[in-house]
Amino acid sequence: MNNKQIRRLQAKTPQQRFLRVLEQEFHYAPKVAQALLEEAEICLGGTPGLLRPGQVRVILAEREAGHGQALRDTATTEVLWTVDMGAEDQQVLQRHGRIALRHVRIQRLLGEALGQGTVATQEDLSRALHVSLRTIKRDFAYLQAQEIYLPTRSKLHGIGRGQTHKAQIVRRWLQGETYDQIALHTHHSISSVKRYIQTFARVIHLHRQGFPESQIALLLQISIPLAQEYLAVYRQNDTPESQKRLEDQLQRLSRGSSTRQKPQKGVL
Repeated sequence: MNNKQIRRLQAKTPQQRFLRVLEQEFHYAPKVAQALLEEAEICLGGTPGLLRPGQVRVILAEREAGHGQALRDTATTEVLWTVDMGAEDQQVLQRHGRIALRHVRIQRLLGEALGQGTVATQEDLSRALHVSLRTIKRDFAYLQAQEIYLPTRSKLHGIGRGQTHKAQIVRRWLQGETYDQIALHTHHSISSVKRYIQTFARVIHLHRQGFPESQIALLLQISIPLAQEYLAVYRQNDTPESQKRLEDQLQRLSRGSSTRQKPQKGVL
């Protein structure tokens, strides 16, 4: 196939037709038309990249969007939600049951939304988890009774009396609970409990090296609010016993990292 034939085929694509309409009928400049095409493809076809098993794309309100306007006028962003975590979710289901698994998923989805600069509503969770809004409201009442902070669009605030499930897990660990005890009390899998604690230890390691919260979040691929919350838990549990547990964890992570490929400077 020669170049002339290739150009003819390219001219017949839906993208080229869309560009032609923008340029000829709406009189947009070619560069502006191309930018509009790219934005339209992202909005209608999704952000490029493959989804992992268990993930879905959803459109959520941006975190900084105001509350006093209609939803259709609210700034939104496409985010990835991990509805099914695979083996970790299966552990929770087998050990704690279906309702506990839904509680874990609610907390995970809210955290993922916040980490991507958005906030979800109870209606968003209802659709993603394929349950009624009444069920979600009942789940919220239970979790909030456990003093777990659920950052939704209608109740978004800074770190205060409430703590997210990750911060509560870290607090329990600092205060002496074992992985098994934490998993039993919080209805999370042991593997997720270990992961939260390891991330917490890395946050503290970088904090001690003088990294600001924004850089800690960037290096560890977590949200700034989560980094801030981990630091708050660290300051609130400044006891000899808690510090001993943390130092032991930091030493284990340091030994583990020395057996793998050398990381970036300052990162465990």
